[in-house]
Amino acid sequence: MSVLVVGTTALDSIKTPKAENPRLLGGSASHAAVAASFFSPVRLVGIVGEDFPRRYLRLYRKHGICLEGLQQAAGKTFHWAGEYEVNMNKRQTLNTELGVIENFTPTLPPAYRDTPFVLLANISPSLQHHVLDQMRRPRFVIADSMDLWLNIALPDLLRLLKRVDAFVLNDSEAHQLTDTDNVIAAIRKIHRLGPRYVIVKKGEHGAILSGPGGMFIAPAFPLHKVTDPTGAGDSFVGGMIGYLASRKGSIEANLRRALIYGSVVASFCCEGFGVKRTTRVARAHIEERVRHLERLARF
Repeated sequence: MSVLVVGTTALDSIKTPKAENPRLLGGSASHAAVAASFFSPVRLVGIVGEDFPRRYLRLYRKHGICLEGLQQAAGKTFHWAGEYEVNMNKRQTLNTELGVIENFTPTLPPAYRDTPFVLLANISPSLQHHVLDQMRRPRFVIADSMDLWLNIALPDLLRLLKRVDAFVLNDSEAHQLTDTDNVIAAIRKIHRLGPRYVIVKKGEHGAILSGPGGMFIAPAFPLHKVTDPTGAGDSFVGGMIGYLASRKGSIEANLRRALIYGSVVASFCCEGFGVKRTTRVARAHIEERVRHLERLARF
């Protein structure tokens, strides 16, 4: 089944203590769409400016990503610049240029409105609502978010939680949303806000899934070296929903393994700048790491 991915399509300039790479293909939708494309057909919704390199459009198409919903407008593409410290868990934003995304209104092509699996990647909750208003009874909807929306758009976000099947956020955002320091207690409070499934990302320490079938702890794939973690969380969610859309049976029956596949795809993202490493991966490489992770986690 197809996956609809809606979010930011951006140009990222990333600096680490060892290298600097300007104007890479980035954004939540880009990372998630590439990750999902290993498993299912992907329909991308976003906006880019006149400066968006054609080679990135070719890269999308190389992964079989449908671009009918990708708008191109007069102006500049959303650009983010950031710098990582030696500890890759710490980074600072150097510059943010909204460009064409400032006036972005996601309009779905008619064929997109029946897409069964929907990923509302990290964009404002008001735009996520606007996308859902155009959908016709999707089978499964996942929404991702960030601390910015908790700070400036909390009412919209709380309304969104009543409309989605699964909500993804990191552990610090879970604490902020629920005003509690205990992640397990936070998950219970988030369930009461609406979503049937709650997934808390914990970076290099994996992720926690909570749903009707109970709780599941998904390990992260261990890496000897992290080059650039930008987009790893988006790759995780994209790989997860892409795998779900590719499987027969219930969501409940496939969701735990979907988290493992998402974790593995995210590990490839961390090994290169932007999507450079992820776009050079084959499905066989993903399956090999999944088997390795299974051996590490089995007891």
